[in-house]
Amino acid sequence: MDEAGARDVLDAAGLGAGVAGGAELLALGENAVFGVGDLVVKIGRDAPGLLDRARREIAVAEWLRDSGVPAVRAAEPGARSVSGHPVTLWHRLPEAVRPAGAGDLAALLRLIHALPAAPVPSGSSGSSGSSGSSGSSGSSGSSGSSVAFELPRRELLSGVERWLRLAGDAIDAEDADYLRERRDGFASAAAALVPHLAPGPIHGDALPRNVLVGPDGPVLVDLETFSSDLREHDLVVMALSRDRYGLGGEAYDEFCRVYGWDVREWEGCAVLRGARETASCAWVAQHAPGNVAALAEFRRRVVSLRDGDAAVRWHPF
Repeated sequence: MDEAGARDVLDAAGLGAGVAGGAELLALGENAVFGVGDLVVKIGRDAPGLLDRARREIAVAEWLRDSGVPAVRAAEPGARSVSGHPVTLWHRLPEAVRPAGAGDLAALLRLIHALPAAPVPSGSSGSSGSSGSSGSSGSSGSSGSSVAFELPRRELLSGVERWLRLAGDAIDAEDADYLRERRDGFASAAAALVPHLAPGPIHGDALPRNVLVGPDGPVLVDLETFSSDLREHDLVVMALSRDRYGLGGEAYDEFCRVYGWDVREWEGCAVLRGARETASCAWVAQHAPGNVAALAEFRRRVVSLRDGDAAVRWHPF
């Protein structure tokens, strides 16, 4: 989805016109995100399952509000389907007063990881399996929230095939097959993990970029990957950021100090790290067609995985 296509969806939703200065593109990646006055409009891709994910994100926002967790708030209930795209409306947050740090993220994760299970709908048997871990969404009404929804497992590897398919002939077939083999191997290994922490609600993409520090303090944003799974999923993200993406040692130490534990002490860390590396490599592949920088980054990542070199720096994309 390019910007022009996203603006067409915005117009079809009746949200692109009549605002002074027009709609401001804030981000363009998995979603197109526009600022429209005092609202933020999030437009997803036209793909199966994404409307349900958008609806669940709204429900998660309501649940976090009821649970007292500082997080982005929905501006209308539910999600719209516009030209096949999920569209959600959010209250626009104030401008950040400073960049979010590792400690800000850790403090919010402590709140999330202290939450009881999300309130599942009446008659539900809990979340369905996916990434191979033992989380459960728990029993209805356990958080005191007025909303009921089902949190899935963290399907970390579920997008690999779709991303490789989108990459097509832009990447070597041998590299694609190698990532498929890694995916299958890590999925099996993850299924056998014994967690150190009690499984439960997680953010799913726990990075400082998903925290905004406003006048009233840190606020969690981007709730679409909320899941019920191993809490270690949220912690491995920062460990990988330290090793692959240049997060400084002092920042990582602050993260561990505020959270209260270093996931690298857990014997299962390497498995979740390997799964996330595999998914991150395949995610870049989808951008390779027509994008020289993405192709170069994909090749860098694949070579480092093949060589077993955990110290090769990856560049955010």
